[in-house]
Amino acid sequence: MTGFDRRIVGIETEFGVNATFRGSSRLSPEEVARYLFRKVVAWGRSSNVFLANGSRLYLDVGSHPEYATGECTDLLDLIAHDKAGELIVQDLADDAERRLAEEGMEATVYILKNNVDSRGNSYGSHENYLIRRDGRLERTTDTLIPFLVTRQLVTGAGRLHVVGERATYLVSQRADHMWEDLSSATTRSRPIINTRDEPHADPERYRRLHVIVGDSTMSQTTTLMRVGTTDLVLRMLEAGTIVPDFALANPIQAIRDISRDPTGRTAVPLRSGGTITPLAMQRALHDLAARYAAGAGLSTLSPYAEVLELWDRALTAIETDDLGLVDTEIEWVMKKKLLDSYAARHGLEPHDERLQQLDLAWHDVHPTRGLVPILQRSGAARTVVDEARIQRAMEEPPATRAALRGRFVKAAQEHRRDFTCDWVHLKLNDAAQRTVVCKDPFASEDARVDALIEHILETGIPGTTVRGV
Repeated sequence: MTGFDRRIVGIETEFGVNATFRGSSRLSPEEVARYLFRKVVAWGRSSNVFLANGSRLYLDVGSHPEYATGECTDLLDLIAHDKAGELIVQDLADDAERRLAEEGMEATVYILKNNVDSRGNSYGSHENYLIRRDGRLERTTDTLIPFLVTRQLVTGAGRLHVVGERATYLVSQRADHMWEDLSSATTRSRPIINTRDEPHADPERYRRLHVIVGDSTMSQTTTLMRVGTTDLVLRMLEAGTIVPDFALANPIQAIRDISRDPTGRTAVPLRSGGTITPLAMQRALHDLAARYAAGAGLSTLSPYAEVLELWDRALTAIETDDLGLVDTEIEWVMKKKLLDSYAARHGLEPHDERLQQLDLAWHDVHPTRGLVPILQRSGAARTVVDEARIQRAMEEPPATRAALRGRFVKAAQEHRRDFTCDWVHLKLNDAAQRTVVCKDPFASEDARVDALIEHILETGIPGTTVRGV
């Protein structure tokens, strides 16, 4: 498929960092994060680099490691590359522990794929969708905002929110930290959709839809739901599907109210008058998307068939109060089941500190210590990509522009050439200052890039590449 039959998608994840020290030594999370990136700076001379698998890795504001996948057109590829990012950042944590030990500090460094730290600061997991430049953006966002506000019912990561002795289980970690529906800012106002016009592609043909409301999700199936349901809604809107006016009177109040009601039955006011429950809105959007997918021939194709089936089953589980229908696939349900079971087994009050620790431990990305990997190995958390595919994604870019970038970075690293690159530009920092501009995010082959790499091979000094970094 070419052109608009495919869509470029990507996920940017900001990770939390924590460490426990044995002995008297202590470092702040900011200092630990700097140890984390020593390995990166050693070869990249920067804490902001692109990797051989086409991804971007950098130290973001607030000392959060951030991993942005390369451009993907296949949703399962995206899941694999998102999980590869967890392992790449965990590798940095392992290296940081070794460096700390060499300096006499025994520590365990934790990488947390969550959205809120102990001080109440929030950090995000942003989704990117390439959309057409033609057509009014408002027509898309008018439907997409209500969809994203209610999407948490099937894509939330869940959070045990404790104030004093009052404990509330929230469906979404991010809901309480959104302040606007649309804005060109990302940190000052923190909108549901960021409207900054930065397509990283031909600006006459494309826009980049930057969704920053989503929870970071450990569950592969919940991540698939985040991107799969959103992609289907975008596709049906691009196809001209008529959607009821679901515009909310107050999207920010609605997103908070919905997060506090796992039953999905809270009535939220519509801008046109009247109210609707998030369950009813999600059901209507699911049915429209299913009808569109059937007509477009997507309803029987993987992974769209799986997305539609799980979307339907998740809504049914909430409608019938039978969460067991999705307790291995929808993250907030999975986490709630674990917390409830642990509390019942040990006779704990909902605000007990041990439950808060268990909630946090859910987001540990460590492949053997982390709770979600343990649940996956026992069959209590369903997966859609296997470990072999994730391991390949640590090294191999998707078959998009990411492949051009990855090949260039790998060749320049291995032959010790000074280079810079971003999502669009590949540049050798030599006397000729050779630069290739790659505007087509779908293109995995380019003769100009081939020539640039050939020049590297002819003039560089062979060295080594650091695995995963």
